[in-house]
Amino acid sequence: MKIYWILFINLCTLINVFAQEEETIKLTPEEIEAAFLKQNLELIAERMNISIADAAVIQARLWDNPTLSVGDVNFWTPRSEPKATQFSIELSQLIQTANKRGKLVAMEKISKDMAIRQFEEVVRGLKIELRKSIYELMYLDAYQQVLKVQVESLSKLLESYTKQVVRGNLAKGEILRLQAALFEVENEMNEIQTERNAQQKTLKVLLNVGPLVTIEIINGDRPLESPEVLSITHLMQLADDYHPGLRLFKLQTSYCEKSLAYEKAQRVPDITVNASYDRYGGVWRNFVGFGISIGLPLLNRNQGAIKAAQIRREQSLYAARQQQQLVQHEITEVLNNYTLAYKFYKKITENALLEELDSMTDIYAKNLLNRNIGMAEYMDFMDTYKNNKHILLTTYKNVFNQYEELQFTVGTDLSLLNNNVQ
Repeated sequence: MKIYWILFINLCTLINVFAQEEETIKLTPEEIEAAFLKQNLELIAERMNISIADAAVIQARLWDNPTLSVGDVNFWTPRSEPKATQFSIELSQLIQTANKRGKLVAMEKISKDMAIRQFEEVVRGLKIELRKSIYELMYLDAYQQVLKVQVESLSKLLESYTKQVVRGNLAKGEILRLQAALFEVENEMNEIQTERNAQQKTLKVLLNVGPLVTIEIINGDRPLESPEVLSITHLMQLADDYHPGLRLFKLQTSYCEKSLAYEKAQRVPDITVNASYDRYGGVWRNFVGFGISIGLPLLNRNQGAIKAAQIRREQSLYAARQQQQLVQHEITEVLNNYTLAYKFYKKITENALLEELDSMTDIYAKNLLNRNIGMAEYMDFMDTYKNNKHILLTTYKNVFNQYEELQFTVGTDLSLLNNNVQ
């Protein structure tokens, strides 16, 4: 019977998948990022940790419940006093001293702040993955268009040369060379499509959309900051203010300080007050009494826990300094890398000859058909065309990736900060 249920569930799943229609959605990078922040399942799950930490703050504020105990109940009574059933009731309440509850609430509030910083750290990591996936997909789409230009040009030439061979004007060797070049470009297009499929999968998982949806990126240009306006000192200050990892380490230090204060408060014993009622349990028929109890801190004054808290506080200070140094070195490295990528990007994009490459493909094809140039010269140009286009697109992708690495290392979006300043 279990096998039938499994088959039924699998059949329902297949029906649900095939019932979906293929759909292409066109989005800008900003729209993709907005959808990611709302729909990503990992972010939704991680955001719940903030609510859990908030609930812990509420719990820490609560008082301990009072204790009610009933005892000394006599289930049988002497015949001489049939109504003299004996019993006692006691109500007690624990009262924490040295503001223990307040110190615990302070610790839980820092825990909530740490949960927020951890959520920001997850957002930070997923956001750079999303943006790099966007840039990679834009690069693959653009490079695929370059290859399509070559396929169209080679296909037209191959068709024209085939007619010439049939007429006996050309040897078959020329066709074979064109056919081999066409197969090579088409094979590269298949490899590019395979990479596109992988990037589409990554993007759709991050956006939490269906498997039959295809995402098309439009208006993909994003602003770039010139390295000349980026001060290393300013970037390090921004990291101190915004980097979720650094802020998390600072919060851990604060948490350790609050924990030390809480452990020191544990040296002060708590007080328990109680009220009791005893019927026929003593000299008087009805006895009402009040009491108070307090522990004597003679043998255990929480020395070990206090010592451990002191060590953890010192440990957190060293860890915070180490993390700050690491981030500062990373900012220096990434800024240098971005400066190199930006300068090379500017050099290439300002080259006028590269803008003429697209128009030159038709010119070389016509010259080849008119026998003004040979097959070798045409093939050299096509290789040069593809290589230059590949370098241009790769440089474009790399400079944006380096800029995202810089923003990731600083811990905030530099363009948003500049817009806020303006």
